[in-house]
Amino acid sequence: MGAAVRRFLALLVLAAVGECAYIPYNTSAGVVEGKLNVHVVPHTHDDVGWLKTVDQYYVGSNNSIQGACVQNVLDSLVVALLKDKNRKFIYVEQAFFQRWWRQQSDMIKDIVKELISTGQLELINGGMCMHDEAAVHYIDMIDQTTLGHRFIKEEFGQIPRIGWQIDPFGHSAVQAYLLGAEVGFDAFYFFRIDYQDRDTRKGTKELEVVWRGSKTFGSSADIFAGIFPKNYEPPPGGFYFEVNDKYPVVQDDPLLFDYNVQDRVNDFVAAALAQANITRTNHVMFTMGTDFKYQYAESWFRQMDKLIHYVNKDGRVNALYSTPSIYTDAKHAENEPWPLKTNDFFPYADNPNAYWTGYFTSRPALKRYVRVMSGYYLAARQLEFFKGRSNSDLTTDSLADALALAQHHDAVTGTEKQHVANDYAKRLSIGYTEAEKLVSSSLSCLSQSGSKLHCPSQPTNFAQCLLLNITYCPPSEMDLSQGKTLVVLVYNSLGWKREDVLRIPVVSDSVVVHDSEGKEVESQLLPIANASLYIREKHVKAYLGTLPDAKPKFWLAFPVSVPPLGFNTYFISSGKKSASVSLMSTLYPSQGSKNSNMQIGQGQLKLQYNAAGELSMYSDSKTMVEANFEQKYKYYIGQDGNGSDPQASGAYIFRPNGTVPINTNGQVPLTVLRGSIVDEVHQQINSWIYQINRVYKGKDYVETEFIIGPIPADDGNGKEVATEIVTNMATNKTFYTDSSGRDFIKRIRDYRAEWNIEVNQPIAGNYYPVNLGIYVEDGSRELSILVDRSVGGASINDGQIELMLHRRLLHDDGRGVAEALNETTCVDDQCEGLVIEGKYYLKIDPQGEGARWRRTFGQEIYSPLLLAFTEQDGGNWANSHVPKFSAMDPTYSLPDNVALLTLQELEDGSVLLRLAHLYEAGEHTDLSALASVDLNRVFPDKKIGKIVETSLSANQERATMEKKRLQWKVEGPAADEKVVRGGPIDPSTLIVDLGPMEIRTFLINFDQQSGKQLM
Repeated sequence: MGAAVRRFLALLVLAAVGECAYIPYNTSAGVVEGKLNVHVVPHTHDDVGWLKTVDQYYVGSNNSIQGACVQNVLDSLVVALLKDKNRKFIYVEQAFFQRWWRQQSDMIKDIVKELISTGQLELINGGMCMHDEAAVHYIDMIDQTTLGHRFIKEEFGQIPRIGWQIDPFGHSAVQAYLLGAEVGFDAFYFFRIDYQDRDTRKGTKELEVVWRGSKTFGSSADIFAGIFPKNYEPPPGGFYFEVNDKYPVVQDDPLLFDYNVQDRVNDFVAAALAQANITRTNHVMFTMGTDFKYQYAESWFRQMDKLIHYVNKDGRVNALYSTPSIYTDAKHAENEPWPLKTNDFFPYADNPNAYWTGYFTSRPALKRYVRVMSGYYLAARQLEFFKGRSNSDLTTDSLADALALAQHHDAVTGTEKQHVANDYAKRLSIGYTEAEKLVSSSLSCLSQSGSKLHCPSQPTNFAQCLLLNITYCPPSEMDLSQGKTLVVLVYNSLGWKREDVLRIPVVSDSVVVHDSEGKEVESQLLPIANASLYIREKHVKAYLGTLPDAKPKFWLAFPVSVPPLGFNTYFISSGKKSASVSLMSTLYPSQGSKNSNMQIGQGQLKLQYNAAGELSMYSDSKTMVEANFEQKYKYYIGQDGNGSDPQASGAYIFRPNGTVPINTNGQVPLTVLRGSIVDEVHQQINSWIYQINRVYKGKDYVETEFIIGPIPADDGNGKEVATEIVTNMATNKTFYTDSSGRDFIKRIRDYRAEWNIEVNQPIAGNYYPVNLGIYVEDGSRELSILVDRSVGGASINDGQIELMLHRRLLHDDGRGVAEALNETTCVDDQCEGLVIEGKYYLKIDPQGEGARWRRTFGQEIYSPLLLAFTEQDGGNWANSHVPKFSAMDPTYSLPDNVALLTLQELEDGSVLLRLAHLYEAGEHTDLSALASVDLNRVFPDKKIGKIVETSLSANQERATMEKKRLQWKVEGPAADEKVVRGGPIDPSTLIVDLGPMEIRTFLINFDQQSGKQLM
């Protein structure tokens, strides 16, 4: 009998058994006690920009790069969920969801609201994006999360319970306690931890832990943390079900060939048992989805329906449609004690030569742009509040959206394609343009009416100078010789009085500065360096399309004093300077005596250079600190991937292939400028690195400005440029870096507290993200460095700190972006490597005293003074304007240990207020104490009608959040803790108390203010 006949008879037998008809799949299973429960969690991971821009991903364009359309995902998801009430899905990225939501009909919106209400569709994490955790600042993390959380609350009445950070490249302590526990999350799930750490945890069943991210808050900010065993994709065994996936579907029609139900059930059960062997309790989670999947959602749900149905008929394990919330509740119900995790999960490596520490610095210009816009957004919201949101057709909303997108883990990280990085920058520029108009309008109102806020019909036109970093400020470059006066309004967004030195470019050396009381102000002129003028000429031409007519010759430096939450006004005019008040900087010979040292500094701080022109000594006469130290540059050659291990250095990964010191060899002499306000030492380190060290008379730190680039690549080598400070301090392998700009975490070279590290990359494996600062100590002194953007930092040798400032690489590192990190700028079709300008700040303190500077000055770096310029042609400014203003009681300022993070009028007229204690418990003898803020004096001209304390993301009352948040048991003895937090606010006194590291968030309604309260 032939094979064809046998097949035919077999089909007849099957047909005789019964025709294959509609099968009602039973997907109604819940948790079953005594069985291994497999929580099937359908999800998609949708990057808000990576290989394509956020809008290209949404509409599904530019598919030659990547076939992905989020619109298809959400459209097909609704239909698929309606087919079976047991089906479930989680969605994360609000930037996409909100784009989709505003395009839907009322009918679809009603359906989706019902799906969300019944728990079929759960919005988790809830921010506009899945933000990064290394290259982001905690204020930006809070802002972008708040945007998403408030939308979800207002539109659906829902409060996200779960953190879902499944793709960021390492995880911060701040994410765990601040963006986890403090927003009310019950659990936090993620994937990317060091491969050695993961292997260790699998062996000890410690992939699921209680994470205690804060030393200060201890167990009060614990959160359950789940680490996926392999990745955030379906389990091993081929459970991918996109339309064009290569893996076998569940073929359960006996009339068709390739019937495989038992095979697929066996695969599923095998994967479940394997995961159960490394997981505690009888619950495991299968993450069913990955990047941009569910383009046609039914193709996934059809197979998951079958798997749940047949696996449960098989009976060895119990499979159920689930969500991370259901899974978390099931874990909690087991009442098990869990291993304790402290600190963070940095750095991340996925194999021995692949440390993801390069992205801490990648695209440094974009990182700086994000940080500048972040500080500007904080100030702009204050000014929007002062003017009144309802009194303006301008808002900060566009900048808010752009900044939210920029926090994505493939945005500020610098791990996106170049055209996507351009898109993020374009959005920031558009947002800034709108916010700039609002700021100018608000300052016009305030300067002409003060707190009375009756905006005049003839507003003052204020201009701002975003491009001061490239020495371009058209208002300050005006010709003052015709009797005109340049008015400089200086706004301080901090809650305390601020003394600082302004620097603006001017064209003439015949200028004089007066303050708001008409007194002449000491000033100093410094010639603009050729390196700065080169950047200006190139970038301004790119910006304008042509070169500007004016060309400034000098920086005009003068001290300013600005009240808290307010402004002061200064006037610059042409005229003769009083000899005792204003000086031209003295230009010293480029090379002194070969046998003598040179010293700079007009105040307590002195820097000494040796006869070779090298920085050699730091001394502070007030603190009696003295230290020998050197300042150097070097570059690491980027591994090209041609060795036995093909791993290259790239946008994500730092893999050095040798270190090259950059020596000046005394070939280029120093240029020294001395003056009454600041001393500067200019140094051409090599043909593509220029450095200026500044010591201000009234300041106790060193400011270092650097201009780096174009990094040469004509030798075929990528280069990763670092600066290093070398001292003789005995630091015992130990240094400290900040966690997302907030807590400082102790690092020990070549060591991990919770597992034994095998050191394969002694440099890259000891790099950590730095957003605020890095410091070392030796028992008697602390050396601190603060930064102006996210960078990578390390202490590779005792007594040494290094910061990676710029990277230019020629090979892709194989992590998906498929593009070398080779940034260029093109003007008139002439392209060259990216040039960056930036600053870092250095201070040496007696042991235990560095925290005050790190915290206070760190806040000033984040929130620089905001400058607005206008021209006065005759007349008396004070007759028509308010020269000085503070929104606070004039005799009041916030305590030294408290910062104002948010002051923002919302759409409904309520006001969002956030106050932050800046110090950790035990960080400073005096300033790590309970602090108090008097809201009556913060808002002296307003009466608070209602005030409600909320969660960090302002989507629920704090008291309610604390009552319902799950409490987790921890293995081992209970910690001996003394956590200090402020108590409930008394409406009669309106005093807000803040314990160390506490951030308190309030929604306020002022009297005569309409609008509903969100709560």
